[in-house]
Amino acid sequence: MEFGLDTFGDVTVDTEGKRLPYAQVIRNVVEQAVLADRLGIDAFGVGEHHRDDYAISAPEIVLAAIAARTERIRLGTAVTVLSSDDPVRVFERFATLDAISGGRSEIILGRGSFTESFPLFGFDLTDYERLFSEKLDLMSHLLTEDAVTWSGSVRPALAEQHVYPKTESGRIRASIGVGGSPESVVRAAQYGLPLVLAIIGGEPARFAPYVDLYHRALKELEQSEQPVAVHCPGFVAATDQEAIDQLWPHARRMLDRLGRERGWPRITRDRFEADVTEGAWHVGSPETVAQKIAATVQALGIQRFDLKFAHGTLPHEQLMTCVELYGSQVLPRVRELLAA
Repeated sequence: MEFGLDTFGDVTVDTEGKRLPYAQVIRNVVEQAVLADRLGIDAFGVGEHHRDDYAISAPEIVLAAIAARTERIRLGTAVTVLSSDDPVRVFERFATLDAISGGRSEIILGRGSFTESFPLFGFDLTDYERLFSEKLDLMSHLLTEDAVTWSGSVRPALAEQHVYPKTESGRIRASIGVGGSPESVVRAAQYGLPLVLAIIGGEPARFAPYVDLYHRALKELEQSEQPVAVHCPGFVAATDQEAIDQLWPHARRMLDRLGRERGWPRITRDRFEADVTEGAWHVGSPETVAQKIAATVQALGIQRFDLKFAHGTLPHEQLMTCVELYGSQVLPRVRELLAA
């Protein structure tokens, strides 16, 4: 069983409520990852976004900075928006990160939950499905690190083309991130790649059919068995009440902004606390969060759990406390619960 932390590099505020510059937010993310490494957390993932409420648009550069200051923690994305990128460049960047980190790089390939990168890089949203499908196919060939022959409609063809640098191990660790679409789950199985389920709403146990579908598809497609991970939002503080009180105002602003963009109703505190109690949010004291993580792991039969711990403008100091409690108290307790 593995445990990680994810952040999108949300633009935060200082202790007086003043918005921090993007540069300081990025430096703070590096410090959070350094602490996670010192605490023995298995993995640290950073998202890729191209909008004003997130600071990280070039995750591989941030991860390279983290690699230079850490020793063992694996470093990956949550997620790499493959649809609006070039798979060849993605491979080259992560192979370089793999060299810098001593083999600790990993990629979660996905569509992303936002679409700002499409117009930014000159892609048409009407090509949403075709872009991801073809680029994922090319990426599957690149991951073999052999000569690649490939043709499609979204980029120039390759003929017996090698891409450099090669990795020392011969393979970058890569997974496919999905939001709960059965078609996406089956596609991950078709390529024989590990599955990462982003569970951001609803009771985690409701996603068990997707895990079952993935394993059945792997078997029917004669692919080798692969691990399943989940990514869930959460936050840890000294007590349940303190965790809710610290998180709520920042989560409310974040969720209300997303609601305005996507046509969702405004979030109420009662609804938010219900999702903490019964839904995807893993929020509370170390004991409460550990109990909920253990329940999620057992309900889904997964091999990795990643906590998305940064939400909206939550200050860096509170995020560092969350990382500290997650590594020093939550994870030992989860392992104890799973071993019982």
